[in-house]
Parts: sequence; C-alpha cells; structure tokens
Amino acid sequence: MLAVLVLSLKFLIRRRRPEGEGGGIYRQTDPHSFPSGHAARASMLTVIMFLGGFWWLGLILLVWTVLVDLSRVGLGVHYFSDILVGTLIGIVMGGLAFWVFSII
Repeated sequence: MLAVLVLSLKFLIRRRRPEGEGGGIYRQTDPHSFPSGHAARASMLTVIMFLGGFWWLGLILLVWTVLVDLSRVGLGVHYFSDILVGTLIGIVMGGLAFWVFSII
C-alpha cells in the first residue's frame, strides 16, 4: 500500500530529480523525486518497531533512517522536501499498518 501511494504521488506530481551525476540507476528507472520512497519505507519500519514494543530495534532503525535520508540528499537524487514528505508519509502509514494488523 505504501509503494502504491508513493508511486501514485510521484506520477501525479512529476517533480524532476535534482541535477547531478549520482544515483544513475534511479534517474533511469524513476525520474521523479517527490516524495522519497526510501524515506517513506525507512520511516514506516521504524514506526512499526517502536509501536510494536521493540524500542531497541526502533532506535537502531531511527539512526538508519536518518542516514538513509541524508544519503538520498547527499547523492543528489532528492531534495530535502522529498525526504520530509516521504518521512511524514512513512510515519502515517507505519501507524496505520500497526493499527490494522493489531485489530486483525
């Protein structure tokens, strides 16, 4: 569901990736940068671990998520706003996924 949401937004908004040489495969397979799917997925996993009571793994994933986010900007394949919105989507979807699977 997260991938469908992110890809739908990418193809609706169609924001071009920043100019640069880094991330060649991403520029070829996915020319759109907004929102960041990497940031969304990393944030979603982090939220699920925290809500699931695995706080120690959540802390590790929080550090990993920040590093993923910084690397995407550092590679020049995303703008900061792509990361910010991707992170917010991941937080919401992580909470939603946890809630849905906790009532099943």
